[in-house]
Amino acid sequence: MGLSISAHRVAKPLALALVLSLATASAGARPRVDELYRLEDSESRSISPENLTGEKGGGSRTPLEKGSAGVQATDLGIGWKVNPSIEIPAGGKIVMGEASGPGIINHIWMTIGGKGHYRSMILRIYWDDEKTPSVEAPVGDFFAAAFGKESTPLIDSAVVTVNPESGLNSWWQMPFRKTFRIELENRSQHVSEVYYQIDYALQKVPADAAYFHAQFRKLDKVKYKEVYTILDGVKGRGHYVGTYLTHLAFSPGWWGEGEVKFYVDGDGEFPTINYTGEEDYFLGSYGYRHRGTGKLEETDFSTLYAGFHAHNKTDMATQYYMSDRERRIGQYRWHVLDPIRFKSDLRITLQSMGWKSPLRYRLLEDGYSSVAFWYQAEPHAAFPKLPDDADLQFKPLVEPPQPAFISGGPLTIDSPIEEIMMSWEARQLVNRELPSLAGHPSYNEFKGMRLKDLQGASEGVITDKAIANIDAGLKAMIPKPR
Repeated sequence: MGLSISAHRVAKPLALALVLSLATASAGARPRVDELYRLEDSESRSISPENLTGEKGGGSRTPLEKGSAGVQATDLGIGWKVNPSIEIPAGGKIVMGEASGPGIINHIWMTIGGKGHYRSMILRIYWDDEKTPSVEAPVGDFFAAAFGKESTPLIDSAVVTVNPESGLNSWWQMPFRKTFRIELENRSQHVSEVYYQIDYALQKVPADAAYFHAQFRKLDKVKYKEVYTILDGVKGRGHYVGTYLTHLAFSPGWWGEGEVKFYVDGDGEFPTINYTGEEDYFLGSYGYRHRGTGKLEETDFSTLYAGFHAHNKTDMATQYYMSDRERRIGQYRWHVLDPIRFKSDLRITLQSMGWKSPLRYRLLEDGYSSVAFWYQAEPHAAFPKLPDDADLQFKPLVEPPQPAFISGGPLTIDSPIEEIMMSWEARQLVNRELPSLAGHPSYNEFKGMRLKDLQGASEGVITDKAIANIDAGLKAMIPKPR
């Protein structure tokens, strides 16, 4: 029978370092916890709607008549939260902040208000008067929260944190020598408002400091035997520091067996760095399953350098092998302590692959989107053109059908497989039609499902005829009223 929960190797234990930055404070990076007492030759600045230029003494100066909360502050006057946000008209764009350097952006916080959709809000960052952005991505994807405000995961990682309800934070260090400019475009049909803070320091930038880059890509469906490209076309010297990936799984069963491959510095057909599976790369194992609750379930987690978030939870006992449904997954992996260095070029791919039996892989045609994060010396190669707003959005979710059985009643074709097999007479009926079912290696994984739901993943083993014969036999077992 062609179905399997994959047999993976357990990911090797990872030593979590307590220090998040290897650079010293004197080199121009943010100080480590054990160096906070040191004095530095730098000046702290912050740009927000309350100080749009970041200049010294420039905060809280907005007049009541020009503030986004001028009415609310009427009784208090200037200086009392008069302008905490900025509205962006439909199809409009604002400059969130710009400043002259040298310096380093240490932190960006924002939250999107109103009817703003994460995928419709495009973040762009330019360094040193460049013409094309070094950062271009939808807001949600940049902050590892692509599925929107209503499904924002809580993330507690080294370089990105997402806090209730939708507090989006970036701690990526972003040096600039001449200038930076941060833009936000609203591609939606609605007015959106944004609250934000850009915290930076004016200070010397080391000669060997590279520039921060982030690039978004999306593919609705991978073609058969092809791969998803996370990043390509990077030229120059730098190091890769992180991946955020959304995965739309359309096939029943396990979806994350594909390998992540890094082709560096002229690699041809074969990569230098080859990770052994999707969930292995994102530092999980065995399908992100957790057994501690007494049932198999996908388990969300957020750690310093890796995380997993299931947008629509899958009950692995009753839904895992259903056809005609979609599962949506978000994952992040930060290479903070293990950056991937390149001297001339970099390409990163992901295979779309799962299992169709314990001995055979299944090639998938799933959907993906991603943000790749890296540092490199400028200039950078041009990014692929972003899809238009309609193509960026997630399509309506295909929900699984609800089970039609009521546990404890007469056995029917809609009863869980496990309940059917508990009856000696019904078990003999099933064994005649499906002799390999009870002994299948993944029986414990699918025994809570209905035979109808398992049919699509069975590679033709569970036929319509077998279903009809078992259905007729179970009906014949129901006692006739006297």
